[in-house]
Amino acid sequence: MILRRLNQSSSYMINVENFKSAILSGVAVGIAGFGFLALRDIVGSVLFAFALLTVVGYKLKLYTGTAGFIKKNELPYLAFVLSGNLVGCFLMAMLTHCSLMDLQGSAQEILQGRLNLGPLRGGLLAIGCGFIMTTAANFARKGNMLPLLIGVPLFIQCGFPHCAADAFFYMSAPFEYLGQHWSEIVPFYLSIVVGNFVGCNLYRWVMGANPE
Repeated sequence: MILRRLNQSSSYMINVENFKSAILSGVAVGIAGFGFLALRDIVGSVLFAFALLTVVGYKLKLYTGTAGFIKKNELPYLAFVLSGNLVGCFLMAMLTHCSLMDLQGSAQEILQGRLNLGPLRGGLLAIGCGFIMTTAANFARKGNMLPLLIGVPLFIQCGFPHCAADAFFYMSAPFEYLGQHWSEIVPFYLSIVVGNFVGCNLYRWVMGANPE
């Protein structure tokens, strides 16, 4: 009964247009991630802000730009947005396998570092990313892009996992490596999705009010 109500409440937002928007968000994240894998330094972290600028500028659907603003009955819609983000990230990740640069090696290094954390620590760190992203999105909605330009390099330099960016990195790793570690990757990824969600909602849960 509860699931039926959730599905009915969010079904009007689950449509082709929103799915295409979510895919484009994933593509934007993948393009920014492509640059980060090529540089792997503070400059790459700053350039990653391109993804969020694109999302805000085109008003695209991104998990961490949506999770902190949804209503209780819109969880199926949030999962729908994430699925579109993953499709977009996958499309861009496949291009890394075509590059002459050692992007796959960089992606494997990032992924191995994540797996070394384990799901619990990874999920806790992901809370920081979610909080930063909702804060940046809230200010960006009012035309103030500075928190976004600061927030993106901040969560990257802090090592806070982002469910879309991480998905791109994972899918950019060598296929053989993914095949060997999929049983570790799946629980870790699920933990950071939950961690991002908690972080995205931290302000309104603690303060008892939605971001304005």
